[in-house]
Amino acid sequence: MKTRTIHQSVSFKATPHEVYEILMDERKHADFTGGKALISRKVGGKFSVSDGYIVGENLELVKDEKIVQSWKAEEDCWPEGYYSKVVFAMKKTKGGTKLTFTHSGIPVECGTRFDEGWREFYWEPMKEKLESGD
Repeated sequence: MKTRTIHQSVSFKATPHEVYEILMDERKHADFTGGKALISRKVGGKFSVSDGYIVGENLELVKDEKIVQSWKAEEDCWPEGYYSKVVFAMKKTKGGTKLTFTHSGIPVECGTRFDEGWREFYWEPMKEKLESGD
């Protein structure tokens, strides 16, 4: 199977801790995505977000710095039982936090839907939530 990788970078006016927590805290994650989230905070622990649309396992967790997960989506283009890999890396900047994101192993059959999906369903609502002070 041919795969591809997405590299994205986004800046938030928030601390690395706040960015880490919005991704790993079930309530905060559900709040910005609008879908139910069940997230283990342990390496080897499972997660299910966006009402089960995305599932996977935590491979590496470095509090306030890095989240590495196996990841799969419930999509027609996604092979049964196949997992890709996502890496969220947070770095403190003068104005807040720079998040560097890599999603590797995306089946090419899925096209570019995930490129825009991450921006539309993650970075934009995260930025809005983190920078609104809620």
